[in-house]
Amino acid sequence: MEKHKITYGGKIIEFDLQRKNVKNINLSVRPDMSIIVSASDKVPIEYILSFVKSKAHWIITNVGYFKDVQSEHIADKEYLSGETFKYLGKQYRLKVEESDKIEGVKYYRGYLYLSVNDRHNYTRKEKLINNWYREKAHEKFNESLQRMYQYLEKYGIDKPVIQIRKMKARWGSCIPEKQLILLNSELIKAPKLCIDYVVLHELIHFKYRNHDSNFYDFMTSLMPDWKQRKKILDDEVVREL
Repeated sequence: MEKHKITYGGKIIEFDLQRKNVKNINLSVRPDMSIIVSASDKVPIEYILSFVKSKAHWIITNVGYFKDVQSEHIADKEYLSGETFKYLGKQYRLKVEESDKIEGVKYYRGYLYLSVNDRHNYTRKEKLINNWYREKAHEKFNESLQRMYQYLEKYGIDKPVIQIRKMKARWGSCIPEKQLILLNSELIKAPKLCIDYVVLHELIHFKYRNHDSNFYDFMTSLMPDWKQRKKILDDEVVREL
């Protein structure tokens, strides 16, 4: 691992360079705000420095995002009326309703309605919200798989199974030998078109394992606007596919 830095607008951007057998220069900003660049030994350092400088505004924007996220984590959700929660790319304001009937969560016209027997029971409210997110993730991710799989079915690719888990640095990954796609539980907070992009991305790995020209040409043929969808996703929260 090599350490390098560039200057942009009076700011110093430091990054770690990994020399790997990759075709393109890959750049990612991690949740800990570290910046990782990977490139082949054949790529001159001058070219890499120029590439990083061309992405400087994007880097600074997303480092700032993670600073904000860390601040949010310091002040955890209290699950009180008025707090906001993101779902499918939209913000919903929470309304907590105390009820002696069935507990649960519903969303309607910009609001998340949380019905709970005891409005002061933080643990119960948190569990109800998390369960709702998991149920919606299972539903929406599998709907996306159904939509995207139709493009790959004719190529003799068996339909995989989706598993949902928390991931630190990826929106998704796949294990072709197990016919399995893993999706980040946080992806349920992104717009549907971004979920479709991630699912299609992982499905294509069942045909092309590496991120080479064949992979991206095929991706473009099936989803011509995938770069715009990826940009929206990057603006939501940076992850490395």
